Amino acid sequence: MSVRTQSSEQPADAVHRAGFACFVGRPNAGKSTLTNALVGQKVAITSNRPQTTRHTVRGIVHRPDAQLVLVDTPGLHKPRTLLGERLNDVVRTTWAEVDVIGFCLPADQKIGPGDRFIAKELAGIKKTPKIAVVTKTDLVDSKALAEQLIAVDQLGKELGITWQEIVPVSATAGRQVDLLADLLIPLMPEGPALYPEGDLTDEPEQVMVAELIREAALEGVRDELPHSIAVVVEEMLPREDRPADKPLLDIHANLYIERSSQKGIVIGPKGKRLKDVGIKSRKQIEALLGTPVFLDLHVKVAKDWQRDPKQLRRLGF
Repeated sequence: MSVRTQSSEQPADAVHRAGFACFVGRPNAGKSTLTNALVGQKVAITSNRPQTTRHTVRGIVHRPDAQLVLVDTPGLHKPRTLLGERLNDVVRTTWAEVDVIGFCLPADQKIGPGDRFIAKELAGIKKTPKIAVVTKTDLVDSKALAEQLIAVDQLGKELGITWQEIVPVSATAGRQVDLLADLLIPLMPEGPALYPEGDLTDEPEQVMVAELIREAALEGVRDELPHSIAVVVEEMLPREDRPADKPLLDIHANLYIERSSQKGIVIGPKGKRLKDVGIKSRKQIEALLGTPVFLDLHVKVAKDWQRDPKQLRRLGF
């Protein structure tokens, strides 16, 4: 596979391309980490537990000759709850609307039933070009990587999918990330930029803040609460009577869990865990918004919210 290098000097009549790409793959295939690496800033939440991306987070890659808008969908999986079904619908709708699909398969895991389930769905979407992205290449040696690349090629042949490219990348080590962008851009339609130069994402700030809090809350409770935490930012208001050079943003957010028995897990002994969540997420939020923040967190119970249509709506799903 030849690595293309590109001069940043653009001829005056150069064609500008702009369009949408989305990464798909089973949960925890490295989609969010890849989005962040391409954009060069943290826009999608990443966690080493599956099923953390709930919203379609868009990261935007700006190039002199192109703009690539990355749509990061939740992992597609066999649904067990109403929330699961809704997430899958979001995925399929997204696939039908983008200009190119990147199918992420981790280098360190053999192709399994989850990957085949997605590949079969992809085979049904005829018109959209597809790139296979073998992620997490820093975790394997060259022999294992070669075997995975061959397996991905075979999977395409078996299901009648024509991969435009098969690209091995490591988002954490920054390997071949630029090459991936170079390969995605020619598949975009010609046209002007879709977003202003400085934009990195079109997610409303409140949603991104909620995601950062949720990521920090999940960090500490690895296996105890797989993903039954939802976060709603109730309000974000600049504090009044502050001098212009010392602004402070008050953020009040609720963490919703499904059962009262989970409350102690999230809050921790003497409130220590919730305090840690506050400290960790506040740093990230301040970096994101570029302003000092006062963060007020409360834990509430929303009984079995993942299965209740009314509560799902209230929590933004």
